[in-house]
Amino acid sequence: MAARRPWLANRPAWWLIFLAQLAPLVYLAWAIPTHQLGYEPVVDSLRFLGDTALYLLLIGLAITPLQRLLPRAGLIDYRRMVGLYAFFYASLHVALWVVVDRQLDLAAIWEDVLEREHITFGAIAFLLLVPLAITSSRGWMRRLGRRWKMLHRLVYPATALVVLHYFLSVKFDTRTPIILAVVLLVLFLARPITRWLAEIRRRSD
Repeated sequence: MAARRPWLANRPAWWLIFLAQLAPLVYLAWAIPTHQLGYEPVVDSLRFLGDTALYLLLIGLAITPLQRLLPRAGLIDYRRMVGLYAFFYASLHVALWVVVDRQLDLAAIWEDVLEREHITFGAIAFLLLVPLAITSSRGWMRRLGRRWKMLHRLVYPATALVVLHYFLSVKFDTRTPIILAVVLLVLFLARPITRWLAEIRRRSD
């Protein structure tokens, strides 16, 4: 009997998920000219892009344990896409800060990186994400072999640094970054637990 196809292993599902991740950008393109972002559109846009990147990083980290729990879902096929979208929004976040907020003033940018803690951690996080985006293709997987997995484990410290960047940038209400830190911890613990559950299920089949 032929094996059943995973639930999401089809082109319409792929395009739906691909386009859904463009929705934040479409919203921002509408919100900026229509003055929907409040009194500080640059600051609000920076926060929105950073939040979107962080949420996508967490979704990407959730895919592997969810795939182990739901092997028929075919979620693993979307992990690279989600990761690249997270890097895309992180890049827009950084570009907006460099070009618009700091107006390409390299001295001011460097001073911020050195002296403002949340920017220091954010810059380190972005630098960690760059090699992950560059080496995300299957060609790089083949070239790096086992080292590819080791390299891409950097997504965990990178995401932790993004959460810390968020926490330090918030002046008053820190509930959201604290909740996201808990989510990240749960996802970190979920990897070995779901690996163990998947192994038990494999042995019982």
